[in-house]
Amino acid sequence: MRRLFPFLTALTVAALPIAASAGEIWITNEKDDNISVIDTATLEVVRTIATGERPRGITFSSDHSRAYICASDSDAVQVMDAATGEILHELPSGEDPEQFVLAPDDKHLWIANEDDAVTTVVDVDSREVVAQIDVGIEPEGMAVSPDGKIVVTTSETTNMAHWIDTATMRIFANTLVDSRPRHAQFTADGRELWVSSEIGGTVTVFDAATQAEKGRIAFGITGVNADLIQPVGFEFAPDGKTAFVALGPSNHVAVIDMKTFAVEQYILVGRRVWHVAFSPDNKQLFTTNGVSGDVTVIDVASRTPVRSIKVGRFPWGAAARP
Repeated sequence: MRRLFPFLTALTVAALPIAASAGEIWITNEKDDNISVIDTATLEVVRTIATGERPRGITFSSDHSRAYICASDSDAVQVMDAATGEILHELPSGEDPEQFVLAPDDKHLWIANEDDAVTTVVDVDSREVVAQIDVGIEPEGMAVSPDGKIVVTTSETTNMAHWIDTATMRIFANTLVDSRPRHAQFTADGRELWVSSEIGGTVTVFDAATQAEKGRIAFGITGVNADLIQPVGFEFAPDGKTAFVALGPSNHVAVIDMKTFAVEQYILVGRRVWHVAFSPDNKQLFTTNGVSGDVTVIDVASRTPVRSIKVGRFPWGAAARP
């Protein structure tokens, strides 16, 4: 039981609720150049799939038949048959692709190229680059509005969110955030954009219609040095009431009331938590813990960690597949 948390005995873990729905969580492992596929019913790794070098961002097509993987050190986005694990082909991505978003209509993939300070737009069907948009230095985070009309790129060194009109493929606004923005995401209704700032230690919330700042969320964990509280990936609960934010080397996930922006709770997970993903039924939350090389499973209803699953070295990205 050494991989479980000190405060969780074997009896406690067995007694805590674990969802029994079918589904998968795909985890990219940076150092092993592969993906660990976790069955959400058994909470076991059921497949390990080879990828290109240093896989990071991962997403699925809307029908979940294809996986898109940022193979950062291969300078490629790989397109994989999700059923077989076969790499079908690669898409041109520009240098060092970090994160990406797939448009809601599955037609364009928008990719952050950290080394080139551009956002690359690829036509998924023709496999051609249709645009490269100059953004700030070291772009990382990518977000697309639910209606597909706006894409946002965050730049880590410029400390900005760049708002792009997808019809014209031009930037129409730039908004400042705190130091080293890492992840961006629109709420399900498209009314807000949230951006995490890793070194700044905050999450900034914007009104999507006006690009005006609505709030800035800071964090504080008893017994944890403030320098270690570094917000990176996050996800919103489907009911739109709660956000779960990975806080990096603090080894915690913050639970935030999305109406008041108040932090309600901190959940202890593995070491150096990068990203989070809900199970297909939204009853579980899976965290990628880079340094400890594992995934923490959180029961969403009780907000309690219930299992630690060993995966590859330096797990980074996570995505759900029904």
